Amino acid sequence: MKLPPRPSRMVVMLFYGTVVAHLGPTLGVFGAARERGLGALASVGLALVFVLLGVGGFVARVWHGLEDRKGEERLVTWFYVPYFVHWCACIFALVPSALFLVVRPIVGLVTGGELLPLVFFSRVYLLGLAVGAYGIYVRRRWTEIRRVEVRVSGLPAAFDGYTIAHLSDLHIGSYTPKSWGKRWAERANALRPDAAVLTGDFVTSGVAFHDDIAEVVGALRATDGVFVSMGNHDYFGDGEPMIGYFRERGVRVLRNEGQTLTRGDATLYLAAIDDTWTRRADMDAALAARPEGAPCVLLAHDPEVFPEAVKRGVDLQLSGHTHGGQLAIPFLARRMSLATLAHRFNVDVYTEGRSTLYVHPGLGTTGPPIRLGAAPAIALITLRSA
Repeated sequence: MKLPPRPSRMVVMLFYGTVVAHLGPTLGVFGAARERGLGALASVGLALVFVLLGVGGFVARVWHGLEDRKGEERLVTWFYVPYFVHWCACIFALVPSALFLVVRPIVGLVTGGELLPLVFFSRVYLLGLAVGAYGIYVRRRWTEIRRVEVRVSGLPAAFDGYTIAHLSDLHIGSYTPKSWGKRWAERANALRPDAAVLTGDFVTSGVAFHDDIAEVVGALRATDGVFVSMGNHDYFGDGEPMIGYFRERGVRVLRNEGQTLTRGDATLYLAAIDDTWTRRADMDAALAARPEGAPCVLLAHDPEVFPEAVKRGVDLQLSGHTHGGQLAIPFLARRMSLATLAHRFNVDVYTEGRSTLYVHPGLGTTGPPIRLGAAPAIALITLRSA
C-alpha cells in the first residue's frame, strides 16, 4: 500500500514550527547584513535565502522520508543530520527571540541604549547548535531501561511476576542503523523476559530495510516467544514482505488475533490489533478467542484506542507511536513535549478503571533525528496480582 496522502498532525505542526522558528535567526541575518553595509534590498534577499533554505531543508527531509532507501548514508550523514542541528538551534532560539523583540524597545527606553540583534541572535543560535548537537549525536544513542509494575485484577498466581520486554518504534533505516537495533535486542535479552513484544513502526517507510529489521527482531529471545503488532509506518510501502521475514524467524505477528499463554491451568491472553492508520484494526476480532475470565494484554501501536480497550475489559494495553514527543522538557515529558500537542496519551502509564495503558517512548526517531528530554528506552513490564 502506498503512503497515505495526508500528513500526520505532528508533521504539519513541525512544518509550521520550522517556519516560525526561522523568523528570529532570519532577523539576525538581516541585521548582520545591514550592519555590514549591505543595502536594504540585498539584506532582505539574503534573509529570504536563509529562511527558504531552512524551511526547504525540512521539506526535503519529509520528501526523502517518503521511501527510505539504502545507499544514502553520505546524504544523511553530511546533509540531513547537520541540517537538523541547525533546525534545533532555530527551535531553541524561538522563545528567546520572541522575548527579545518585546524586551528590546523597553530596554532602549530605560537605558537609552540598544540591544544589538546580531549579538543576541548569534549567541542564542550558537547555544542552540550545542544543544542540538548533543540531542542528535549523543542523547538519542543512550537507551534507558524502564521498569514498570502493573497491577492486574484476577491475575492468576502463576503469572504473578510475569515479565514482558516491550520495545517500540525502532525505525531501523537511514537514521537508525541495524547495529543500534542489535544492541537493543542484546539489552532486552539480558533482562530474561517471559515474553518480548514490539508495538510497530519497525521501519520509517519503504521496503529496503525489511531484512535489517527482521534480523534485529529475530535476535530477541524470551521464554514464551516474541510477539509483534504492526504500526502505521510499516505500511508506508508494502508491509507484507517484512511480516514474512518475521515469521521465518519464529516471530509471532498478531494481526487482529491473539494467543493464549499458559502456566499449568492458568491462562493469560496476549492479543494485538493491526494498524489503525490504514484501517486494518479490528479489536473485536483480536479479542474473540479470549478465554473466559483470562486477563488480557493488548498490543496496539496507536494509544488512542485505549478507551475502546477499556470498554472491552482489556487489563493492559501496550502502545507506542508518540515517541514521547522526542523533544520534551526534562522531567516533565508527560506534560510538556511535542507529543502533548497531538496526542491524548503521550507517554508512560495511564489508568481507567481496571485497565492500564503503557505508552512506550520509542527507540528510534522520525522527522528530526533528535531526542531531548524524551529518552529512548526498553521497558520491562512486570505483572502483579491486584
